[in-house]
Amino acid sequence: MNDRAVFLEKDGTLVEEGRAGCDPAKLRLLPGASAGLARLRAAGFRLFIVSHQPGVARGKFREADLTLVVRRLEELLAPADAAFEGFYYCPHQPGARVRAYAVECLCRKPSPGLIEDACREHDLDPLRSWMIGDVLDDVEAGRRAGCRTVMIDNGHETAWRGGPNRAPHLTAPDLAKAADMILRNPS
Repeated sequence: MNDRAVFLEKDGTLVEEGRAGCDPAKLRLLPGASAGLARLRAAGFRLFIVSHQPGVARGKFREADLTLVVRRLEELLAPADAAFEGFYYCPHQPGARVRAYAVECLCRKPSPGLIEDACREHDLDPLRSWMIGDVLDDVEAGRRAGCRTVMIDNGHETAWRGGPNRAPHLTAPDLAKAADMILRNPS
């Protein structure tokens, strides 16, 4: 049974930050992303996207629109055989415009809810898994779920608020290098 996974943030880790919003036509993979994921998948890691999508709570797009984003990501990653098995997202943001989504929840990072849901639904072992993200909330979510973590240090983290769950196990400049580091440090 294959119970190890790599969880990754979508925006700023897999695709260009903020460029696309929820427009599938504007999604652009970051350099090396598909090759890095293909290496991880070939090494036996199962791939999952765990992403905060506050545009839903802000009224910028509908939750149903994310289906088109998932489809486009599948198309972009297919040529490299870098398919992911699940797309988990949090549509919530306290104080946002759309009342139904303007709530405190257990899925908004740094809470580990998205990772815990994926682990439960796919029989994954977080202790044998990794979380890759571009901000410390991603790192904290991964650590709180029991995963090892890689921080993509691309300038997206601006607060640098510390804490015991906010120190990444590894730091990399991009997803391709993160994959190489994980493969040198398997569970």
